[in-house]
Amino acid sequence: MEIAALIPSFGNLAFTIVAFVVALSIIIAVHEFGHYIVGRWSGIRAEVFSLGFGPVLASRVDRHGTRWQVAILPLGGYVKFLGDQDAASSPDSEAMASLDAKERRASMHGAPLWARTITVMAGPAFNFALSLVLFAALFMFRGVAADPVTVDDLHPLPDMESHDLRRGDVILAVNGAPVPGANGFGEFSAGLEAVPELTYTVLRDGRELDVAGPWLYPPLVSATTPASAAANAGLIRGDVILSVNGTEIHDFDALRQAVTTSGGGSVALEVWREGRGNRTVNLTPTQFDLPAPDGGFETRWLIGVTGALAFVPAIVTPMPGEALAYGLDQVQFIIRSSLSGVYHMVAGDISTCNLSGPIGIAEVSGQAASQGWFSFIWFIALLSTAIGLINLFPIPVLDGGHLVFHAWEAVTGRPPNDRLTKLLMTGGLMLLLALMAFAIGNDIVCP
Repeated sequence: MEIAALIPSFGNLAFTIVAFVVALSIIIAVHEFGHYIVGRWSGIRAEVFSLGFGPVLASRVDRHGTRWQVAILPLGGYVKFLGDQDAASSPDSEAMASLDAKERRASMHGAPLWARTITVMAGPAFNFALSLVLFAALFMFRGVAADPVTVDDLHPLPDMESHDLRRGDVILAVNGAPVPGANGFGEFSAGLEAVPELTYTVLRDGRELDVAGPWLYPPLVSATTPASAAANAGLIRGDVILSVNGTEIHDFDALRQAVTTSGGGSVALEVWREGRGNRTVNLTPTQFDLPAPDGGFETRWLIGVTGALAFVPAIVTPMPGEALAYGLDQVQFIIRSSLSGVYHMVAGDISTCNLSGPIGIAEVSGQAASQGWFSFIWFIALLSTAIGLINLFPIPVLDGGHLVFHAWEAVTGRPPNDRLTKLLMTGGLMLLLALMAFAIGNDIVCP
């Protein structure tokens, strides 16, 4: 994309920047606090806890002798332990030589191997824990669909006056076919003919009735993906797509197929919005590489809308253990998809445009925040998992690189040579800067 086209898509640039800084600051603070608190518990003294880099805006020293500070560049953070030369935790040979035995034990490079290892691992672990807790809390707040499937509310649809589904109806069958549990509706609908109107068998006030209702998955927008064509075109939750390029549709899957077969060409959508009637929106689908069920990736053209059932199912609040299980599944899915994405990009199977830099992440964070607090917290949870995973990559400077050094020490009985370590750290820093430059280039050039 062109830079000139990038800035207007932010909407409110200041809002986007604030959302990005808030999201990143929360994630970095949790990550660095993991290093700090586990280091302190294992007897390693932190000299500086910094949120941000560069000139210090504010600071204070706590009773443990740690300086807590906020710096002017909010694009990261660090914990500098006793014996560290810099924020990357390179050993300071001169400082280490001046420490007595007790002080050396309290330093990062003089502590036992187990203490150093768990201190390094704590940063990514706290990121994963943050994601897990946030996802679980969101699942508990939003709830999960109840069984048996019960109508809690009806989405406004253009022809809803011809339907007789009501709030409180327990759905027993559709077109004579018994319905599955709440999680099986997607597969269930695949076995039905996609027609505008269905016959629902419902339990209402103790009686079984056959009533008319809409197709299970109408072309209804339940959410838009941040920074997508749909979001940039102003589509919002509750919009209904009536036609694509002049062809009438009544099934969300028909919308998906029409966008896919467009091959990336512009599509004209006739959109109905409650209280505002119909309007035509022209947008251009974006090519995405999406995780496939077999673990690979498939390339598809998308406009960035998510569908939903024609009615809002009643929900129940999961128990904390169940919510944590849902959250764990989400964290694992993000990790698997991310690793698979990296592998397929390196192998050349999918586009390197899937790698976003700070500009792209900032744009997504701003749009996620504009969609409400639920979407923004979900984004923070997702990004926290991604940052935790990236930090485990075996690149010197990152936590994963330090863990490789510790593994070498565990196998050989001695740490890597200081000179070699510093050389590898410099190389790792250069690699990260190159990757950052490449990702920023993607933010500017990729569609």
